[in-house]
Amino acid sequence: MLISDFDGVIVDGMQEYWWSARRVALALLPDTAVLPEALPDQFRQLRPRVLHGWEMGVLAAAIAGWGAPASAFAVDYSEALATSLDRLAWSPEQLTGTLDAVRQGAIANDRSAWLALHRPYPWMLAELQRLDAAGEPWRVLTTKSAGFTGELLASHGLRPQRIHGREDGPKTEVLLRLRSEGVWRDRALFLEDRRLTLEDVLATPGLETVDCRLVSWGYLLPEDLRGLPPGLALLTPEQLEQPFPQQF
Repeated sequence: MLISDFDGVIVDGMQEYWWSARRVALALLPDTAVLPEALPDQFRQLRPRVLHGWEMGVLAAAIAGWGAPASAFAVDYSEALATSLDRLAWSPEQLTGTLDAVRQGAIANDRSAWLALHRPYPWMLAELQRLDAAGEPWRVLTTKSAGFTGELLASHGLRPQRIHGREDGPKTEVLLRLRSEGVWRDRALFLEDRRLTLEDVLATPGLETVDCRLVSWGYLLPEDLRGLPPGLALLTPEQLEQPFPQQF
């Protein structure tokens, strides 16, 4: 059984992250603030450090020259974030509300254009289409809502057996439930781009039959690829030239 994370594994949502973060920052900053419409390299590099969506607006403000310098986020992310919130006099609640309003407005005004900001990785799209054509079941385990995830997958003709969204709880708990329900017989292959999540799976009693793979194309930090612990292997696009069942 293949179980895959969604954002950063099946689809690249970085364009949407910047699209929304830019609009949040411009909505809260003075009118003199300027930000490029094209995704900046600084944002792409710093986005993997984000723990909560509202932080993206702070990163965009830093790139515009407000709050802490953008370079400071790569040195001490937590300190730079706190400094920026203090200098800008912003709150997480304010940023969350603005981000929600930006996204809800985009969905209401041009849903198809907003969905198009999420682009599938070609190698994953090809492999999942192959699984669908062969009638081999696969599932999605994501922190996004199941409804939103399902709509995006359907727009690319993908049909997972089931989507486990944020409504279902933490990923380790979901995997434990699936194991107890007999969703997989021998082994499950779990694809993620967040190393800490995979390390949690490895450390959870009862999940010994889950093979963990850190995808090389996800939202990774340089240090994520160093010294992978036993039981955690890297998966590259080149490996997907062979179907999943033949590899693992």
